[in-house]
Formats: sequence, C-alpha cells, structure tokens
Amino acid sequence: MVAGCKIKLLMVLVSMAVLMPTLRAGIAEFDDYLLQKAEEAKQASLEAFHPDPMNVTDHFNQHVHLALEGIEGSNSTRRSLAKYKGPCLATNPIDRCWRCDPNWAKNRKKLAKCVLGFGRKTTGGKKGRIYVVTDPSDNDVVNPKPGTLRYGALQKRPLWIIFARSMIIRLSKELMVTSHKTIDARGSNVHIAYGAGLSIQFARNVIIHGLRIHHVISTGGGMIRDTANHVGLRTVSDGDGISIFGSSNIWLDHLSMSNCQDGLIDAIQGSTAITISNSHFTHHNDVMLFGASDSYQGDSIMQVTVAFNHFGKGLVQRMPRCRWGFFHVVNNDYTHWLMYAIGGSQHPTIISQGNRFIAPPNPAARQITNRNYAPESVWKTWTWRSEGDLMMNGAYFIQSGNPSKRRPYSRFDMIKAKPGTFVRRLTRFSGSLNCFVGRPC
Repeated sequence: MVAGCKIKLLMVLVSMAVLMPTLRAGIAEFDDYLLQKAEEAKQASLEAFHPDPMNVTDHFNQHVHLALEGIEGSNSTRRSLAKYKGPCLATNPIDRCWRCDPNWAKNRKKLAKCVLGFGRKTTGGKKGRIYVVTDPSDNDVVNPKPGTLRYGALQKRPLWIIFARSMIIRLSKELMVTSHKTIDARGSNVHIAYGAGLSIQFARNVIIHGLRIHHVISTGGGMIRDTANHVGLRTVSDGDGISIFGSSNIWLDHLSMSNCQDGLIDAIQGSTAITISNSHFTHHNDVMLFGASDSYQGDSIMQVTVAFNHFGKGLVQRMPRCRWGFFHVVNNDYTHWLMYAIGGSQHPTIISQGNRFIAPPNPAARQITNRNYAPESVWKTWTWRSEGDLMMNGAYFIQSGNPSKRRPYSRFDMIKAKPGTFVRRLTRFSGSLNCFVGRPC
C-alpha cells in the first residue's frame, strides 16, 4: 500500500510539473517569483494529501453521530423556511463547536478549532493579529489602502480579518487572498457583489466565513498586487465567486452565494484538503467545479468534503462536478436542480452519505448523477457510492465501482453518517448568519 501511494504521488508530481505552466489561472506572465510560489504551493498540497481518505470520512461521520445523539425530532424531513426565533440551536458538530457561546465575538479564533473533514487542519489567521476592515472601497489594486479588505488579504503575516460594520464591497479586480488568513464576517452583513470575486492562488491555510457573495462578474486584467511584495500581470477574470487554484487547507463556511458569472466555487490545479460547509447556494448554473481538466492528472490529490450545505432555488448542475480526486458529499440538502446534482469525469471517487435529494418535476432530470457522456464500459469502474441518502420525488443515484474494495471501517470509526432523514436539522442554519455581539450567534 505504501509503495502504491509513492507511485501515485510520483505520477502526480510529474503531471503537475509538466502542466502547471500551461494552466495559468489568470496569470498573464509567470515570473521567477510566481514560479517559486507555484512550487511551494505544490509541495504544501502534497503534504496536505491524506493517503487513506476513508479515515477522514469515518472521523467526520463519528462527529455527526455524536452531535445528534439524544436530540429528539431530528429525523424530520420537512425544511422550515421560517426564521428561527428560539434560543440558540446548533444542530451539527461544526456549529456546536462555537455558535452558542454568547462571547463568540471575544473568542473569535475559537472558530479555527471547529472545522471537520479534509480541511480539518485549517487554522487560517489564528496565529495572527485582528485586522479590521473599515473601508469598503477598492480603488487601487496595486497599492491598496490600509483599512480595505484587499490590503488585509495581501499581507504576508497571518491575520484574522473582521469588519467594523456592515458593508457592500465591489471589487474592481479579483481579490487575491494569501496564506494564513481568516476572513470572518460574523457580526456584520458583508456582501462581495457587483464586481470581481475572491481568488485563493498558490496559498494555504485560509478560512472564509459568513460572507454573502453574489452578482460577481468578469473583470479586466492588468497589473494587480497578488502578495504584499509582488505585483503581477493578470488576464481577464472568469467571474467565479471563489476560485481556489493550487492551494491547500481551505475552509469555506456559512457562505450565502448566488448569481456569479462563472462558477460559485471552483477548486482546481492540485488544490486539496478543502471543506465546504454550512453554506446556502441559490440561482446559479454551474455551482461547484472540482478539477478543471480531464487531462490534468495533478488533481488526483484533490480531497474535498462538502457537508451541511443547502442547495436551493434556481440551481441547474454541478453540486459538485468532480474530476480525478476523492470527494465526500455528506448530509447536504438538495431541494432544487434542473439538470443533475452530482457529476464527474476521469474516475473521481464520490462517497455520497446521508444527503436528501428532492428531484425536480421533470422526469428526465430525476437522476442525481451525471457522468458527462462517458460510456458505461468506462464509468462502471469508478467508485460512486450512495449510503443512507434519502431519495424523494423519484430521485435516483446510479452507483458504480466495486464496494468490496472500500477500506473496512476501523474499530474506532464504525459509526456511519446520519441518514438523509436528519438533513433538515443538520442544514437548518446554512448560509450567512445574523450574529450580534453579546448574544449567541
């Protein structure tokens, strides 16, 4: 098994070395600085890669079980659309770690202890100072003004970024988020809207929490500062809400996202150790893309957890669409899609556990899975498993692969994910939260 992992990593290294310069992620010119950043990011991604991903999924499932143990009524299939007005109620293990603490604003960095899944080692800016965004403007992308979000996101040192008040930030160009940063919008109503989106490129250890990201558009390129000590020439941005490129240890939590020009979330180019949780997605076509090319074998190390999210009104496809890597899609609520929910190509491993899938009225769109035109003779060997999912309104998941090849659960990790009947409770507070200082969030 160890020899097999070494061979796999060697193949990935060769693939990344050959293809990295050709897939540019908006970079118009690779200078010596960016080539060094790309090499450092590649090494960080390989270090973040887990050789036995089933251990991670089992660990996640155990936490879900413990969080729900003894909670009455948690198996309801109804989703309450009314605002909750009772005492603090944290219904999944990530939220229970921090949300009902009335002193959350004084203990903001406690959030860094709460992530589960493949992004579980992400601490963001925990080791840094608090940086307060006081200015919503974004007028200078080469020498950003202190007090702006761009200035804080570009600093070389770790920072925990918060907001002085509610604001709408219209980014004039894509915002480059550098390593060891937390963007924490709790306590303010912060929108990234009507301009460019966020890019996490050749970075590691980033938390983005509580933002409302919508109506992101493609913006022009040019000279843009991508770190505190480097300005690079960029091409036109795609219009993604959040783009993750060649990065590792990323946690996206309690986001509300809709209406972006390209994808809501893209993770490509050997990005790995990612958790996307507690978020609410609406009104979009291509929701999540994990792996941008069938030819880029470097994405074999991609490992992503998608958990406790609500996929809601106006969504079409890619929740997510996967290539090459290992993807744990667990305890999400799929209430709307027009084409399909989960798709992929190039033999990704997809473990779907305890999700609720409510098929659309169109009989032709009730299949949850889509293998992007690959013939059955090819996709029948891909490991796509459905365990404990709740299928409603005629939804169905076409499984593939040999289940006997799955690693057996260890004696410490025998607990399976909660079934789909628990999803309404687990995802009840998805999306950006209305948090007030001095009260439980």
